[in-house]
Amino acid sequence: MSAGARVLGRLFRYALPYWRGLIVTLLAIIATGGFAIATPELLEWAVNTGLGVQVRDGVTTVDVDEGLLIIAGVALLGAALLRGLFQFLQSYLAESVAQAVAYDLRNHIYERLQRLSFAYHDDAETGQVMVRATQDVEVVRMFLNFGSVRLIFMLGLLTTVTVLMFLTSWLVALVALPFMVLLAVRSAQVARTLFPLWRDVQEGQAQLGTVLQEALTGIRVVKAFAREPVEGRKFGDKAEWLYRTSFRTSIIQAKQQPMLTALWMGAMIATVWVGGIEVANGSLSAGGLTKLLFFIALIQMPVRMLGFAVMMVPRAATAGQRIFEIVDRESEVLESPTAVAPRAPRGHIHFDDVSFSYDGARPVLDRVSFEAKPGAVVALLGPTGSGKTSIVNLIPRFYDVSGGAVTFDGADVRDLTLLGLRAEVAIVQQDVFLFSATLRDNIAYGRPDASDEEVEAAARLARVHDYIDSLPAGYRTWVGERGDTLSGGQKQRIAIARALLMDPRVLVFDDSTSSVDTGTEQEIQAAMAALMRGRTTFIIAHRLRSVRDADQILVLDQGRIVQRGRHAELLAAGGLYREIHDLELRDQAEAYAQIAGGAE
Repeated sequence: MSAGARVLGRLFRYALPYWRGLIVTLLAIIATGGFAIATPELLEWAVNTGLGVQVRDGVTTVDVDEGLLIIAGVALLGAALLRGLFQFLQSYLAESVAQAVAYDLRNHIYERLQRLSFAYHDDAETGQVMVRATQDVEVVRMFLNFGSVRLIFMLGLLTTVTVLMFLTSWLVALVALPFMVLLAVRSAQVARTLFPLWRDVQEGQAQLGTVLQEALTGIRVVKAFAREPVEGRKFGDKAEWLYRTSFRTSIIQAKQQPMLTALWMGAMIATVWVGGIEVANGSLSAGGLTKLLFFIALIQMPVRMLGFAVMMVPRAATAGQRIFEIVDRESEVLESPTAVAPRAPRGHIHFDDVSFSYDGARPVLDRVSFEAKPGAVVALLGPTGSGKTSIVNLIPRFYDVSGGAVTFDGADVRDLTLLGLRAEVAIVQQDVFLFSATLRDNIAYGRPDASDEEVEAAARLARVHDYIDSLPAGYRTWVGERGDTLSGGQKQRIAIARALLMDPRVLVFDDSTSSVDTGTEQEIQAAMAALMRGRTTFIIAHRLRSVRDADQILVLDQGRIVQRGRHAELLAAGGLYREIHDLELRDQAEAYAQIAGGAE
């Protein structure tokens, strides 16, 4: 079995839970086709019986039976109404099943994206992922409805009509049907030409989405460097290519319409010409000729669409393959079937000879070992890229270690449930992200069931309550996308309040005071000092105040701990800590000294 067939088989399995709808759809297809074929048959009966058309020796006589014509008219009307009813039922049910499958696929994709570890999202392009969750799923939906259900209807109708035409007049069928074959072949050729262009359009839409997403996300950087013209040209180039490719598909289709129409008219003319001769010879009744003409009219549109429906099969296979690349992606961080949630957590963290690499080639951490007892404050210091953030990312198991082990209260984090572990680790990340929601919702994001009093208490501890209270809508104030309506310091304090509300055993502050001034930092540090009692706290910071009060300072360089101890001990020992202090922290020490002197 080919890869495309396997993909299509998986897509159809998504429709199996809706088997009742599929069965009724199939029955509606049969009924629709039956009543569609009934119309030409009734016309033949009406012409031959109700009109009584006869041709003898070149003389045509008509014997009108008004009663039979009325009956025939009612029958035709009934057939048309029933055909419309079943056609509606067929379209409605087929679309409902297709929409249900699309709904399941989108939810499956979203669920998988939520479960994939940081390693996947580090490399994934947001625009590409969004296209697969939207446009590729839409291609699958159209295939299930048009490329499968309607394809079955068209093939069944064409087969039945072909047999009936040969039974009515094999000569007329042999003359007229080749035009239909040419029509189908030409439609297939057009579809084959359009298929790669459709694929290019699909890929172009993904690239355009990526460019747009990057431009909007980095709009402040774009404006700061006055790069609007460059970004505009970048977007314009992609948009122009997409426009030209899409327009080319429209031109190809427009050029083919006259030819396809001409082939259909050729089939009608051939039917009238040869059928008229057969009627004159007495080999075919006038009703039979009328039936053949209606058969040609009935199948011309299915024949036109047959090629496009067939071409939707490989297109759906391509879209399905792109979807399953996400659905089948295994997270690098998997939860053990025997994992348990932490019991009576205390926050005792131990790194035992831990090594780590993002790509399996370049080591980020090399045999790191340390212990953070419950309630201890551990500061991580070192140059950029030394592995500070990697250490704190291993605690809640955003990544898995390459070697060694990280333990939480003596249990390997790989033996704990992810939800249970991460509920005990609150992180204030360096790059603060706020959702498009109210300030209250953002603070209560980790605990949506928190009371207003608990939210306000967390905001007070983070020294952001007074600011929120001064706003007209207070905690109901709506935050703009990504929190861009707030200053950096305000976002930092809201993120701190969000972490505090979780009441975790382990706190991680990843350079969380980098966007606040010295005075605001002192306020936050004073509030955090009481909160950190009894909780294990990891602080990544370059501010001296955060570092010098820590119970243990770990100095990292190139993924290794090169020094450890308290502030005074490390200063006396010299080395990298003293170099960092002299280069980056001396100004801060002098500023704090001036503040302390002014306070006296």
